[in-house]
Amino acid sequence: QVQLVESGGGLVQAGGSLRLSCTFSGSTFSGMGWYRQAPGKQRELVAAITSGGGTTNYADSVKGRFTISRDNAKNTVWLQMNTLKLEDTAVYYCNFVSWRFGSVIPQSAYWGQGTQVTVSS
Repeated sequence: QVQLVESGGGLVQAGGSLRLSCTFSGSTFSGMGWYRQAPGKQRELVAAITSGGGTTNYADSVKGRFTISRDNAKNTVWLQMNTLKLEDTAVYYCNFVSWRFGSVIPQSAYWGQGTQVTVSS
């Protein structure tokens, strides 16, 4: 079965940077996405990248600040987060994704444990 392991979270001051890693098992022929869920809020897509890494998508709230990248040889996807804001505080998850009619859809029902990102003032 698929396995998704997130790491790299931690406590960082507003304006700082953090880089998250997602290591996955199984086929790399899939888009990958980063999601986050803050307390009291629903999970939202933060960024997505196509299987070959040629195209990326970002939520409006993180455009210009976050960068998603991947290395299929390493079965790893990263999320570089710069200029972090308090509202970026959340548990971050990765998942396989696909595009259907322009929408990004998570493909695995099995989510990892996620990694906590806490931004302090």
